[in-house]
Amino acid sequence: MALIGTLIGKIEISSGGKVLHDLLRHSANDISSICPSKVHACNLLSGRRGDVGSTIVWHFTHEDGKEQTATEIIEEIDETNHKIVFKVIEGEIVEKIYKAFKITFHCEQKDGKQWGIWTMEFERPDTSVPYPTSFMDYLWGILKDMDDHASSK
Repeated sequence: MALIGTLIGKIEISSGGKVLHDLLRHSANDISSICPSKVHACNLLSGRRGDVGSTIVWHFTHEDGKEQTATEIIEEIDETNHKIVFKVIEGEIVEKIYKAFKITFHCEQKDGKQWGIWTMEFERPDTSVPYPTSFMDYLWGILKDMDDHASSK
């Protein structure tokens, strides 16, 4: 029996959806200078940076100070909604914890405010594997750092 789950988190942003989307899509390697304690590098492995089908590898520290990697394929881009979908294909998160993992970032405008929204879709091997709430907190921290950096320019 598949244990498929979804976790959605949003945070108010001030720099604008296009700015953050473009940073994630075209300049993800700059994120390591924006929040160096969280992200150490984002390297292009194949394809063109920011294109659907391109493969990138993130080097990061999430929990316990242990450096990790995640190799992802960009599955979808939607410029209108400032959306980018990453499918994790290698790394600790899919090799040791979850059977499948996908991360989506998009932006929405509601009630005069702009929101950055992370969505995680995942498959747990069994009920002993928790929902990835600490990873969601981690992504919120990165998004906050990105937004603060972009707003200060």
